[in-house]
Amino acid sequence: MRSWVEVSLGTLRANYRAVRELVGGHAEVMPVVKADAYRHGAIEVSKALEAEGAPWLAVSNVEEGVALRRAGIGTRILVMADFLPGEREALKEFDLTPVVHSLGDVPLAQGPYHLKIDSGMGRLGTRAEPAEIVQAVAAGPAQFEGLMTHFASSGNFASSQTEQQIARFDTIREALRAAGLTPRYVHSSATIPVAYKRREAWGNLVRPGHAIYGYVSAARGAPQAALHVKPALTWKASVLAVKDLEAGALVGYGGIYRAEKPIRIAVLAAGYADGIPHRLGNRGSVIAKGKFVPIIGAVSMDLTTIDVSTCPELRVGDAVTLLGSDGGSTLDARQIARQAGTISYSVLCGISARVKRVYVE
Repeated sequence: MRSWVEVSLGTLRANYRAVRELVGGHAEVMPVVKADAYRHGAIEVSKALEAEGAPWLAVSNVEEGVALRRAGIGTRILVMADFLPGEREALKEFDLTPVVHSLGDVPLAQGPYHLKIDSGMGRLGTRAEPAEIVQAVAAGPAQFEGLMTHFASSGNFASSQTEQQIARFDTIREALRAAGLTPRYVHSSATIPVAYKRREAWGNLVRPGHAIYGYVSAARGAPQAALHVKPALTWKASVLAVKDLEAGALVGYGGIYRAEKPIRIAVLAAGYADGIPHRLGNRGSVIAKGKFVPIIGAVSMDLTTIDVSTCPELRVGDAVTLLGSDGGSTLDARQIARQAGTISYSVLCGISARVKRVYVE
């Protein structure tokens, strides 16, 4: 294979159990498997999580939910960001639970729905006043099953935005309760409020995404994270060529790397079309034979060049680790993100569909 990822289903299941144990009897756990399960492969990941007992899964759009149903996934599925007119029949046909973002759409829900409140994110969700929300929900013909919101700054404990959002959300929740409208599910927390035990934000359902795949981002001004998980994905690429270059040789498009002395290079069968960030040219690294080696020159569409002067034993056909561990060296999505000037979510979701997925225990 040219380039592939190895996904540990055992690690994914262990991460799910770690979240479930942390929230204990306070909340149920709804793993987020949108964006092809952060490129880990939504179908296989969902099968593993369903077998582990996950009562819910969350996707972004109807198409993602339909794909899971057609693959035999039977657990509840919440569609978080899609209530488009052309998709509503499929919601009913495939037993998908929609999130409604506008009070004008409440009468159009044909089955149980969750209402999203824009409590301060300034994105999806209703910004209506509590009395308007109560009136719309009370008049709606479908079952009001859930109330939800999403935090904008949960990773910044020095900011008051999360407290303000919680207060706004709780005001609406209390207005609904006073009117006899009590949803079965109340949820607002993704990975960070769970990992740092911000219980006032949990409700009775939490939506971990990043944590399921083995990551908890650092939170500014926060106590130590209470959740411990491990990355489930390793990404590798094959060596296509190994050659020696003389001092002064230029490497790659634009000749942005010039060898200061004779070096040995290897050309990898992966590039930015596979998901290696283009900005890693002349600044990133990979692991070859257990050693960190630098990326040199520009990352190309299908190829990446590395300096392997320190591991002369590397041969054509050998595997190099782009993300993961080899020997005593580890390179995770957060490290790659820092090198590329992006975020770890982008690194994972950027791994192309053309990169083969291999599932292991």
